[in-house]
Parts: sequence; structure tokens; C-alpha cells
Amino acid sequence: MLGADFSRLGEEAIDVMQAGCDLLHLDVMDGHFVPNLTMGPDLVAGLRRTCPDVCLDAHLMVQHPQAFIEPFVQAGADHLTIHVEADHPQSDPRATAELIRQAGATAGLAINPGTSLEDILPYVADFELLLVMSVQPGFAGQSFRPEVLAKTEALSAAAPAGVRVQMDGGVAPANAEACRRAGCDVLVAASAIFKAEDRRSAIQAIRGPAIEEAS
Repeated sequence: MLGADFSRLGEEAIDVMQAGCDLLHLDVMDGHFVPNLTMGPDLVAGLRRTCPDVCLDAHLMVQHPQAFIEPFVQAGADHLTIHVEADHPQSDPRATAELIRQAGATAGLAINPGTSLEDILPYVADFELLLVMSVQPGFAGQSFRPEVLAKTEALSAAAPAGVRVQMDGGVAPANAEACRRAGCDVLVAASAIFKAEDRRSAIQAIRGPAIEEAS
């Protein structure tokens, strides 16, 4: 949703869902972990009222994610993804994941492009989703960094069955197939959809022919 027109956010959400999106990805930034400020719980609550049956996937790009869990789940977020690089109780992302589940949401763990794969591998069985950032988080409209595909392949191979692998940052029709081949089954796109002349066609191109045939 970071690529949407914020002056008409509800309309934008409905439009992309009707065009074929599966969920709404919400980039939450605190101005500390990343140098930008974006969505708060009130915005999530507004989207929940507008889209009562849509999965709201909140990506917490924040330094202290435990402080954000209750407000965002109470606002209507279904899923919260935290960063392995953030501060966690006992320096263990598993502790934050447990707080997320206690609050009533599923938990994901994200890794930045410059972070070593070894920093996330110990936790692959402790989360419902693993998110690979293909850009440095903080701003929309950045170019996809193909060097993260090798990390994605290794992470996908290490993840237990049923754990989803998500790519976020610069995803577009031109690189979506490479992301899918690397093991991603959830692709996050902002500018590639919201700035497209034909949003439905852009979504179909990102989703890929194999998934289209199965749907």
C-alpha cells in the first residue's frame, strides 16, 4: 500500500483487491529503524473497516517491534512481520514471535539485503513467513537487487514445509518469475501495481502463468 494514493487509500485498496491481489501489505516505519515514518494503527483500522475480509499483512520496519504488536493487532492486522535486525527481548526474535501469536496474529521474520543469511537461518522453523528484502527498507520505488535471489533460494531450501517465503522491494513483472523460481510464493509490489496503466494485467504478470492456471 506504500505506492497507493494516500488521499484515497480506501478506494485504492478496494481497486487492487478487485484487480486480483490476495492481500494488502502495510509498510510500518518508525523513523528509527528506517529513516521514514508511515502507517500507524489508525490507518490499519481504517483499512480494516473498508476491507473487512482482506488479510492485512503489516511489515514492522521498527526498532522495538514488541511495542507495536498490540496496537496493530487490535487495529485489525492479521499478520505481523518483524526484522531479524531489530531489538528483541533476550535478543531472540522467537520471543517477539510468541508475543505476536499471543496477541492473535501470525508472525513473519524479515532480513535486509546486507544482512548475512546465517542471521536468519536459526529461526526459519519459528515463523509462518520469511521475508527477503530486495532493497534497503525505508522508501518505495527502489530498484530490485537481483543478488538477493541466491539468499532467497537458500532460505527457501532451509524453510520447513508450510512456511511461506515473501519478496519485498522493487518487485515487478520483469523480475517476478526469477523471484518465484528462487522459492517465493508471496510477492509484494507497490509501484509496479499502483503506477500501472492496467493494474489487473500487472498483477497477473507478477502472479505468473502457473499460479493463474491453478486459480
